Amino acid sequence: MSTATRPYPIVQDLIDSFASWLKHRREMNEMRQLDRADFDRIASDLRIAPDDLEELVRHGRHAADELPKMLEQLGINAEGLGRAQPLLLRDMERVCSLCNNKVQCDRDLADGTAAENYHGYCGNAATLESLDRADLAPR
Repeated sequence: MSTATRPYPIVQDLIDSFASWLKHRREMNEMRQLDRADFDRIASDLRIAPDDLEELVRHGRHAADELPKMLEQLGINAEGLGRAQPLLLRDMERVCSLCNNKVQCDRDLADGTAAENYHGYCGNAATLESLDRADLAPR
């Protein structure tokens, strides 16, 4: 529904935000109901440390939304990277999700200056530099 067809877009946005927050709280409660052995087994199945999994769940499903935008600004095709190196992309998503520099990253992405500035704060900087961009450029 577009803003023009919604009678109260700000109220609807607040309702949507609250609904997302409530859903995330439910997910957190579900996770807390698992016993430690089950939780550790899930983390092992995902090949991730239990503490990292707990932190990832806490951050929510949109915690790595910056990564595809960063890849785009760097001229890297996210789909191509996912096909060529799925485990690397997953690890980059984990690093992005756990990042403490979201404000700077979001600002640079919005300004279109992320490609020039990410080296100073991005936990994925070394990995991004190591990628062969010719193979991963958008086609």
